[in-house]
Amino acid sequence: MFKLENTKKLKFTLFSIGLSTLLASSAIAASKETSVDGAVKYPIKDGKYNSYYVNTQEVKDSNIGRAVTQKEITAWNVDVRPDGTGLPEFDMKNGEVVLGDDGKPKKAEGSVETGAELYDKHCVMCHGDFGTGGKGYPRLAGGTKESLKIQRLNPADENPNPDTPIRTIGSYWPYASTLYWYIQDSMPFPHPKSLTNSETYALTAYMLSVNGIQYEGEDLEDEFVLDKEKMKKIVMPNHDGFYPEVDTPDPRQGVKNMTALLSNPKIYGTGTKCMKDCIKEDVNTLLLKIENDLTANANQHASTVRDLPKTEDKGTISVAQKTYEETCVTCHGNPALGAPVLGDKAAWAKVVEKGIDKVYHNGINGINSMPPKGGLDLTDEKMKEVIDYMINSSK
Repeated sequence: MFKLENTKKLKFTLFSIGLSTLLASSAIAASKETSVDGAVKYPIKDGKYNSYYVNTQEVKDSNIGRAVTQKEITAWNVDVRPDGTGLPEFDMKNGEVVLGDDGKPKKAEGSVETGAELYDKHCVMCHGDFGTGGKGYPRLAGGTKESLKIQRLNPADENPNPDTPIRTIGSYWPYASTLYWYIQDSMPFPHPKSLTNSETYALTAYMLSVNGIQYEGEDLEDEFVLDKEKMKKIVMPNHDGFYPEVDTPDPRQGVKNMTALLSNPKIYGTGTKCMKDCIKEDVNTLLLKIENDLTANANQHASTVRDLPKTEDKGTISVAQKTYEETCVTCHGNPALGAPVLGDKAAWAKVVEKGIDKVYHNGINGINSMPPKGGLDLTDEKMKEVIDYMINSSK
């Protein structure tokens, strides 16, 4: 793997700056003949950076809206950088520290065991047991750093490899701190940003555990508790897999060194570079090919015949059915998500065993990964009608 020159000081900053700032920084770098990432830097000319226009206006005394409060900034500023900057020390709510029963700030921390319980509640229906993956949802555990070198198919190889890289948290993710950020910002899928800081630490600890990640040389057992300081000490297997190492003491040589690196055929899969007549053997022996010959039908003219059988007009559908088809089908139409699927008699019979009042209560107030009323703005009565529709359609 590689590491980029001049990134030891800058790579953490680059993750958090916006595009406009990056472009401006690039222009400054170009004017000083420096290179941050070894790539070519272009000066801003005629109001454009390369092919893109940039805003060169000077804006002074802009006064639109009102100044944000410190509380609003704290609630919004929850990004976490690769070096651990931004990891929370305490549980927070609406920009304020949560106090414990003793009146002191509640420390943000979570154990592997608690993370396993949260995973079973919020994540297993999509990502499978122990992060092994589900239908349409990525695998989170397993794989090795070495598997990332596997090329799915290279016809120039004597024996093209049918295997594929396995990109999971353990094999691919470079920093545990940004894993925490991703989980808290994007998960669980039905209602992101709903986890507390302690819950996110617990889920992160569990995901690190099932991926075999260690803390100070020790495996993460159920009783291991993850917090801000411990997170900073965790080193992921692929922490150095994203930065080319070209060892450039003088930044002005960065472009030349990067050009030399990318021109070296040995860093690619086969050790050779080819632009013409690359495949010597019969192309029919390649691994990937279309099984059925489509030649006969490939170039036919589009048909203008309109003789499809007429469907029976069943009239307008109910509001409940429309609500299901527009929203509820996302979970109740996919068996991989764990929710009872419409039409599954056995699954709905088991649900109804609890009593209709209990079913209404769960639908209105939420259960497991389902938020209250499925996240919809419905009255209790309208929600009951949707539930009735799903039950009646599954008898």
